Amino acid sequence: MSSGLRARCTVLFADLRGSTGLYERLGNAAAAELVTKTVEALASTGVGTHGRVVKTLGDGLMALFTSSQAGVAAALRMQAMIAKGLDRSDPVSAPVQRFSGLSLHVALEHGEVVELGDDIYGDAVNVAARLLDHSGDQEILVTRHVLEHLDDPTRAMFRSLDTIILRGREQPVSVFTCAATLQRDGPETGFERWDDSEEPDGIRLSSPICELVLGLSSLPALLGRGAQAQFLVNDASTSRSHAQLEWRGQSLQITDLSSNGTHVRFSDGELVTLRRSSCVLHGRGQIGLGRIPEPGGGATVDFELIRFGQTRPAP
Repeated sequence: MSSGLRARCTVLFADLRGSTGLYERLGNAAAAELVTKTVEALASTGVGTHGRVVKTLGDGLMALFTSSQAGVAAALRMQAMIAKGLDRSDPVSAPVQRFSGLSLHVALEHGEVVELGDDIYGDAVNVAARLLDHSGDQEILVTRHVLEHLDDPTRAMFRSLDTIILRGREQPVSVFTCAATLQRDGPETGFERWDDSEEPDGIRLSSPICELVLGLSSLPALLGRGAQAQFLVNDASTSRSHAQLEWRGQSLQITDLSSNGTHVRFSDGELVTLRRSSCVLHGRGQIGLGRIPEPGGGATVDFELIRFGQTRPAP
């Protein structure tokens, strides 16, 4: 795209998070080198031949694609690189193997952009950049404009997060999250099992001191240590109204309302960190209210999406 020309493209922003821990553990020089090499590997291998890196942004990058299909493929490729520690045979990315605390957040928007000098401008750029603030660990968020330009198999990998109000915008944006790696594992319970094509009837919450089953008609519901919370968690790291469960856009979502953040670990090991943002709950896992979830922890709530079937008779 020549300078000054307008075109409809897909804009991708990717942000590498967890680098603060690197500086604490490795020191400034070693951490800076590791972050730089990681971003370089994502820019060269992750973006691929169907995209173009517009610029790197310290811990992240901005890239441009002529198609949404190519942009999502690059996002999935970059996420896989981080999840696997990048390429062990690549001397540039090999140092990442020594640290597993890095995660990649990705957001994409499709729309008209204009190239001026070495940079790209336009509403699509602004939306993608602000949408990135709402993404969780190892999460890919796209707008409806991106989703509409994907083929059927790729489109099926995404679930609706309903609409989100982005900073600086009056109109809400329809947002979807990638569910490509979601799994249904772990032991069976007394509730009916369900698959991705079915809606849950509710959610079961449990902690060392409390257990509660909420139907969808009982939502929204608050989790916290205040008297107004439907599920009480008595821990110093937990706010009085810490997080809210609600049914939105045909999905069950949790939204962080706290100052300490909410952490969700799914049964496949995926960890999502929320800071005044939301994510879709699926299957089963653990919610950490102000702390990383840990078995038996005072701020940890086990959750499971359920269907209200008959329980199995006792043997």
